[in-house]
Amino acid sequence: MENIQKKLREEAGRLLEEKKVDVIVGYEAGTLPATATPCFITLPEEAQKLVWNSFCTQNLAKFVHDMISQHRNAQKRVKPEDRKKKVVGVVARGCTSRSIVLCLQERQYNRDEVVILGVPCTGYVERKKLSAALGGEEVLEAIVAGDSITVKTPAGEKKLALKDALADCCLTCRFNNPVISDVMLGENAAPMDADREYEEVTAFENLPIEERWAYFEKEMAKCIRCYACRQACPSCYCAICFMDQSQPQWVGIGEDATDTQVFQLMRLYHMVGRCVDCGSCVSVCPMGVDLRKFLKKLDKDGLEMFNNRVGASMEDVPPLSAYSENDKDDFIFNP
Repeated sequence: MENIQKKLREEAGRLLEEKKVDVIVGYEAGTLPATATPCFITLPEEAQKLVWNSFCTQNLAKFVHDMISQHRNAQKRVKPEDRKKKVVGVVARGCTSRSIVLCLQERQYNRDEVVILGVPCTGYVERKKLSAALGGEEVLEAIVAGDSITVKTPAGEKKLALKDALADCCLTCRFNNPVISDVMLGENAAPMDADREYEEVTAFENLPIEERWAYFEKEMAKCIRCYACRQACPSCYCAICFMDQSQPQWVGIGEDATDTQVFQLMRLYHMVGRCVDCGSCVSVCPMGVDLRKFLKKLDKDGLEMFNNRVGASMEDVPPLSAYSENDKDDFIFNP
């Protein structure tokens, strides 16, 4: 990864120096050990801050959309002849590139407004899983080497299998390499265990409906409606979320369990044909709500019913954005 990081810094510096982009969204070292945080660089010399490693977690496509949309809104106050286009460069792994494809398909911005710096991905370390594997011990330092991660804690040094610390979405990722890029930094990474992608979902589907609903109720009872999942999701970009509307008010603002369930149900179904399984919502949830199982169920349905994989290519249009006379419609009568 050091070689990829070096190329990333060189390419980012060149793009900024040649003024081919106005800003580059990437990752820099976090303030805590074994973390990386999103950063925004506008000067060539700042490119040296960029990092690429197993601790880069967030899906940066969220920031690309927000920056371009905010710039467009600001330009409305400028005379037409003085308006300028903002070009955003972004460091993109597989799931990030799929989110970008989805935004392009949904016409949130144009292809010439984004420059994609593709990076191969072997999965990112999920902080919660790492903490659990260490028994909650404080992480003082963590070094990834090959298939293992060595962690220093106050109690000493521990060596773990990297797969035990990777996010669940990464373990069975089918698109760990960018599906679209302007510059590809490094060779494609080896495929993950994609054959097990829907293993948990299939097992869940086979449970009696009462058990499935009981599991949903149990998981949603954890939710404190902090909306972290919504804020981190690259596909949640509505100017006004239905949760914030008061005319009409779709969901109550109290602590009623059914209001929380309605919020999560409506958000889940807004993700139909739009979730790239980046794991951002799971990563930021402070209560550990199992959102992924329900999202993967919808993803599986999209594949089986409409042969669609979200953001896999520009030609693979989201199922709710297209109609075919050969579409299966039995679900209308037999939900």
